[in-house]
Amino acid sequence: MKSLPEIHAYWQEHNTCELKSTATQAVLGDGNPHADVVFIGEAPGKNEDLVGKPFIGAAGKFLSEMLESIKMKREDIYITNVVKYRPPNNRDPLPEEKETCRAWLNEELAAIKPKLIVFLGRHAMGNFFPDEKISAVHGKLLKKKIASLPTEYFLPLYHPAAALYNGGLREALLEDFQKIPLALKKITTS
Repeated sequence: MKSLPEIHAYWQEHNTCELKSTATQAVLGDGNPHADVVFIGEAPGKNEDLVGKPFIGAAGKFLSEMLESIKMKREDIYITNVVKYRPPNNRDPLPEEKETCRAWLNEELAAIKPKLIVFLGRHAMGNFFPDEKISAVHGKLLKKKIASLPTEYFLPLYHPAAALYNGGLREALLEDFQKIPLALKKITTS
C-alpha cells in the first residue's frame, strides 16, 4: 500500500486531467492520514488553487466552525476534493474531469481507510450516488458497498459555500453536521 505522499506524487505526474493545464497547481488532500472521517468536496476554488490546500476560503472557515461545534478540528479529519485542479472561473467540474481524478481519489481513500465519508455538496455525492438528490438525502446516513472504497458509510451534506449564501441551507447544514458523531458511534457499534 502506497503512502499518501507517494499517491499524490504519482498522480501529480501521471494525471491526465485537462484542468492541469489551466490550474496553478494540484490541490492535494489535507489532514489526518488515519482519520475516521474523510470530507470530500467538489473542486478547488481560487484561494485553494493559489495556496495548494483544500477549503481555506470562506467555506473552509465555516467548515472549521462546524467542526468545532462537534468538538473536532481539521487535524482530526482528512479533507479532499473529487477534482484536484481548479476549473476555470470556478465552474462545475465536467464528468470527464471527475473521471480522470477518480483513481487518485480512490487511492487516497484506500490509504486512509475512513469509517465515514462525508460528501460536501451534490457534486461530491453525485460522484458515488449519481441517482440521489442532495435535497432528499442530506443528513441521512447512506450505506452502500462500492468495490474500490474501504467503507460503506456515507453522509451527504450541503456544501458550506452554498450554505453561506442561503440561510435555509445554512441551518440545515448546521443541524446535519451534528449527525457526524452519531453516525460514527453507530458505525463503530454495528
